[in-house]
Amino acid sequence: MKNYKKPTILISILIIFTFIFSGCGKEDTSLTKVRLNEVVHSVFYAPQYVSIEKGFFEEEGLDIELSVGQGADKSMTALISNSADIALLGTEAGIYVYNEGKEDFPKAFAQLTQRAGNFLVSRKEEPNFKWEDLKGKSLIGGRTGGMPQLVLEYVLKNNNIKIGEDLDIINNISFESTAGAFQGDIGDYTVEFEPTATALENSGAGHVVASLGTESGYIPYTVYMATSEYIENNPEIIQKFTNAVYKGQQWVDTHSSKEIAEVIYPHFQESDVETLTKIIERYKSQDTWKTDPLFEEEGLTLIQDIMESGGELDKRVPYDEFVIRDFAEKAMDN
Repeated sequence: MKNYKKPTILISILIIFTFIFSGCGKEDTSLTKVRLNEVVHSVFYAPQYVSIEKGFFEEEGLDIELSVGQGADKSMTALISNSADIALLGTEAGIYVYNEGKEDFPKAFAQLTQRAGNFLVSRKEEPNFKWEDLKGKSLIGGRTGGMPQLVLEYVLKNNNIKIGEDLDIINNISFESTAGAFQGDIGDYTVEFEPTATALENSGAGHVVASLGTESGYIPYTVYMATSEYIENNPEIIQKFTNAVYKGQQWVDTHSSKEIAEVIYPHFQESDVETLTKIIERYKSQDTWKTDPLFEEEGLTLIQDIMESGGELDKRVPYDEFVIRDFAEKAMDN
């Protein structure tokens, strides 16, 4: 009897372990992978990280594989080369591609932020800063034609600052290197996103003196895009993705800066919850994030006004061809 019991027990154990591990395998493959490329990694996109950390994407059956483009041009390249399924980037990048006449041009289906997310950083404290204080100075700006630079130029023009005459702008430094260049004594001012702006403050190398988001007003600064082909072939994925983004936006809107900081901390472990709370409060106070993903027509009109003002727009993009409202509207109706 003993000779028969041992194999029977072993077989039972093997069956149990096979069932357990096969169950785990099914759980791992039940989520649909979505390759998401974000233009930069920034607290500016807090609702997105909330959706990841709170499991809102998983609730929709999606597994987010996140990568960073380090520039809207690079994120757009990832999108149209099929290295990414969805990109979070500046609206201007999609407008450029549309105007190039590309057949499978990317379309915007959800909006995340509604103000510029960068700040003007000075070498010295300027509690009474006025834009005219920039006259005779130099400033590290962004890539020519990119949204950070376009918004900067828009704000300067609105404050009667003439580039090249009143102010020198340095445009030949890559996005990820501007803070280092500023610390290396280049420029009197720099324009930085968070958490970099606060990091400069904490190190004593700079002081935030103005918000470009406050100065420029409400604009569709960063939106989610996918190629026309991907949207057509995967409407369910786009809908689920939009649903998850909306949940994140709603959660951010109804929770404190500290609560948000605690949730997104895993994405910014080089910082700490206290610093993240300060950054998030700065963004919250200027109404940075949309509370829904709907990309409205007036937003596209304003952003094209800004591009036109900067001499970067060949022709206007029709709203109905460039923006898909259906996914956002359905997410908001659920």
